[in-house]
Amino acid sequence: MSNQARYDYRGARVLVTGGTSGIGGGIAAAYRDAGADVTITGTRAGTADYDGDLSGYRYLRLHLTDDAAIDALAAAVPELDILVNNAGGNFAAQNEYEPAVFERAVRVNLTSAYRLAHVLRPHLLRSALDGGASVIGIASMTSYFGVEVVPGYGAAKGALVQLTKTLAVAWARDRIRVNAVAAGFIETRMLDYFMSVPELTSAALGRTPLRRFGTPADIAGAVLYLTSGAAAFVTGQTLPVDGGYSVMG
Repeated sequence: MSNQARYDYRGARVLVTGGTSGIGGGIAAAYRDAGADVTITGTRAGTADYDGDLSGYRYLRLHLTDDAAIDALAAAVPELDILVNNAGGNFAAQNEYEPAVFERAVRVNLTSAYRLAHVLRPHLLRSALDGGASVIGIASMTSYFGVEVVPGYGAAKGALVQLTKTLAVAWARDRIRVNAVAAGFIETRMLDYFMSVPELTSAALGRTPLRRFGTPADIAGAVLYLTSGAAAFVTGQTLPVDGGYSVMG
């Protein structure tokens, strides 16, 4: 018998940025399986350019550094109940200590999330979803810890936690709840290199009380809870989903 929670999101309109694979793919699939009408974004021309099965979604192309494209997205999504700001990325390979790369990391991981929430707020205001409309951010362990190779990414993810609190206060009167999930080590393609180095994986597992890495489904479960009626009194919070990594000394 499965002990996983079951949610009924029939009739809900959901947008998951970066929903073609990885954490975003897991979140999008969970909403789709719960009956939601799910729109995903990606950077390629269409779903045929991706390896995975993206059937059952509406697909929109979006580059997070293109402000005009973000504005156009609002026009292309006339109704919305839940915004999941999942898309992002780090630029360690390009040296985030270079000011231009640092600024790009902040724009991709923080500014774009705010711009999307801002332009889609009028849509969320019209939501009749049980528990209110929701905005979800995807934070990181770099929201809490200094990681030397990603100063821009870490600064953005730290600021995302604060933005979550501020928007929660500002938008509560409009029945828009704003929360975030801080992802730990999650098994996605972004973690392939890390997983291939035994010294790195053993160190991370040694600090993780549950002694495993997470999966996109682990993140999806937390996201679906936070946007559900069961979390109707939860806003402004960042929930670590990290196997206990962040509580170890």
